[in-house]
Amino acid sequence: MMNAMSFLFSREQLLPEIVQHIMLYSLDAYNAKGEIGKNGTSRVAMMFLSSWLTQFGRACHFPVVCEYLSGQSVYLGDKSLLTQALHCNGAVIARLNYGGDHYVLLTGQEENQVSMFDPYYRKRPFVQRDIQLLENEPFRRNRIVTAERLNTEEKQGVYALGPIKAREAILLFNEETRLTAEKTIEYFI
Repeated sequence: MMNAMSFLFSREQLLPEIVQHIMLYSLDAYNAKGEIGKNGTSRVAMMFLSSWLTQFGRACHFPVVCEYLSGQSVYLGDKSLLTQALHCNGAVIARLNYGGDHYVLLTGQEENQVSMFDPYYRKRPFVQRDIQLLENEPFRRNRIVTAERLNTEEKQGVYALGPIKAREAILLFNEETRLTAEKTIEYFI
């Protein structure tokens, strides 16, 4: 969630309350040993944070809007809400597989290639040909992954969104930079 805020807003724009709430409500899941934060962030926390950010945006006139999606709505393709968000200067937080449930930030899409920022640092190249490591764009992306790989329903596939019933994503927008039909027309006039 912090990576999404950093992608959509400059450091000067981010309000302390946003950072505080993200830090307060994330890393809330317990592992098998009963240790908090050692099993990442729960779906409930992500759902809450996306709702809270939108409400905070309205109340404090901060230009953030989020939409929580699950199940069939979470895929990349022609009529996909994820693809539409990426083409409108939005960002997508997607829950997928990377040795277990893992959140990544999707920051763009050109045809079949999806730009991704994965907070897990990795230096070794992937053996999968449809996953590419990048080192020269740390504020935008550090991976390029094909839409086919992301759309995979296989539960154990690296960077697979997995079974449709278990899918989850959050669309995030900076309303000042979000492309809409009206803004696109104004841009070309």
